[in-house]
Amino acid sequence: MTGTTRAPRRHYGGRSDAQRRAERHERLMEAGLELFGSEGYAATSIERLCATASVSTRNFYEEFPGREALLVALHDRITQRAMENALAALAGCEEDPLRARVGKMVRAYINTTSSDPKWTRLAYVEVVGVSPAVEQHRLRWRERIIEFLVGEANRAVDRGEATPRDFHLTAVAFIGAVNELVYYWSMHNRSRPLDDLCDEVTRLAVAAITAPS
Repeated sequence: MTGTTRAPRRHYGGRSDAQRRAERHERLMEAGLELFGSEGYAATSIERLCATASVSTRNFYEEFPGREALLVALHDRITQRAMENALAALAGCEEDPLRARVGKMVRAYINTTSSDPKWTRLAYVEVVGVSPAVEQHRLRWRERIIEFLVGEANRAVDRGEATPRDFHLTAVAFIGAVNELVYYWSMHNRSRPLDDLCDEVTRLAVAAITAPS
C-alpha cells in the first residue's frame, strides 16, 4: 500500500501550533491597542510591540507584514464592531421615525468607538495620515459608511420625512462632524457625558437630512 504520510501535529502544553499562533496574534493585537492607543503609532516600534506581547520578532512577522498591517487590523476590528452594533440597533426599528432611528444608530456607533480612550485614539486619530496604503484603507471604510448613511437618508425620503436629493455630500459632512466632535470630546478629558455628544450628533444628522433641498 502506498500513500502520503501526514506529519504529526505538534502540541505544546496541550495546545496545537494553530492555537498557539492564534494566541500570539491576539496578544499582538492587544499590544497594538495598548501602545498605539496610549503612546501613538509613530512612537511605537516593532520591538516594543513584541516585548509587550511577549513574542519574538520572527513571530511578529509571521502574523503581520509590518506595523501598518497591525494598525489596519485594529482599525478594521473597531470599525467593523461599531458598524455591526449600529445595524443591530436598527434591527426591528423600520417603523420608527427618523430621529429615533438616527439616535439609536449614533449611540451604538459612538459608544463602541469611544467606550475605551485607546479605541477612540486609534479609530479617530492614529489611523489618519500614516501612509497612502493606510489612507486608502480608511477611505474604503468611509465609502462603506457613506453608503450606509445615504441609505438611511433615502429611507427618510420614502417615509416622507425628507425631500429627495443627493445625500452623498451630507454623509461626508456628517462623518467629518462625528470625527471632530469625538476628537474634541476625547481631548478635553471626556468631561462631558457621552450622551451629550450623541444627542448633538443626532441633532446635526436629522437637521442635515431634513433640510429643504
